[in-house]
Amino acid sequence: MIDNFIYGTPTQLRFGKGVIKDLPEVLSQYGKRVLMTYGGGSIKKMGLYDEVLRLLKDFTVVELPGIEPNPKYDPSVITGAKLCKEHKIDVILSVGGGSVLDCSKAISVCAKYDGEGWDLISGKVKAKAALPIVDILTLAATGSEYDCGCVISNTAILDKRGYLDELMFPAVSFLDPQYTFSVSAWQTACGTADAINHVLEQFFSFPNSLFNDGIMIAALRSLMTNVKIAIKEPTNYAARSELMYVCSWGCNGILANGSGYSGWPMHSIEHALSAYFDITHGAGLAIITPRWMQEILSERTVERFVTLGKDLFGFDKKLSDKEMAQKVIDEFYAFFESIGIPMHLGTLGVKEEAIEDMADHILANDDTSQDWAYVPLDKAALVRILKASM
Repeated sequence: MIDNFIYGTPTQLRFGKGVIKDLPEVLSQYGKRVLMTYGGGSIKKMGLYDEVLRLLKDFTVVELPGIEPNPKYDPSVITGAKLCKEHKIDVILSVGGGSVLDCSKAISVCAKYDGEGWDLISGKVKAKAALPIVDILTLAATGSEYDCGCVISNTAILDKRGYLDELMFPAVSFLDPQYTFSVSAWQTACGTADAINHVLEQFFSFPNSLFNDGIMIAALRSLMTNVKIAIKEPTNYAARSELMYVCSWGCNGILANGSGYSGWPMHSIEHALSAYFDITHGAGLAIITPRWMQEILSERTVERFVTLGKDLFGFDKKLSDKEMAQKVIDEFYAFFESIGIPMHLGTLGVKEEAIEDMADHILANDDTSQDWAYVPLDKAALVRILKASM
């Protein structure tokens, strides 16, 4: 069944080898004063930094380096918004992975707002304007290059928020898979785990349809196949290009058109983990995924597991539904472990004594207990999932 939906995206994808040659032409549509955002220096090691500055020799470029994974409201968003106002920036150019782009999105709305930017990110105030964003992607993971969302951490209050606003769709995203060749095995694994979870958050819903299921199962198969190739052969263009393309579909809404809304419970749980312990997002999701699956498995939900078992993994159709579902859960656990992700939160520094507080935090900010969720999770359920993940 396909339920009612409205869908649209203003983002233009420019995909393939050498596409950033058109960067000056694209940016000039928005102005000549550019805020260039980037992270810890990998773009300099690969030569991309120098290439971008060469292409932008006729532009005024203001730089905001040092954006961290799990991008921080303070200092990065606050500093970026201040730079935009001081230098009368026309357009933001994000060069890096999803964290850099998420931060740039938050900057884009905060730069057009005179109050406290966290009021926008936390949903207290609706943004009315934003600076245009162009990005050059260097990591296949979040799908931020093709959606209107961002995730920002406010370390001062141990909060991490997912923030959606159509004003934050990138205008143009440049996707050259060659820029992901230098991505480490760890980042490749965690980025792919993030994308896999994006698909699963949308797969576990009701109503659903054969068409959407088919797209999502194809996406999962591609991600799970190509990540192993990319880890083994980092410069394999075929694998890297498919990872980059599939990751872009993760959060832009197309996978869920006409389907029910799950509530994205695994992301709600992981956001609390990252807020409290600043762990790698994809790793946290990989650890949570099979434990969440185990928690929500029931006669009502087993059909979703059976579909994955038959169509994704090709398990024996003679298995009972319960046996099929358990094999699916075990298969995801084994897969994440096989690509180098430690499957226990304690390994990443998470402390069990924080579980009660994190469960309260999740309920306060995302209220996973609501009936509109695919499977509502109360505090007891959240605690069980987190303890099982330790």
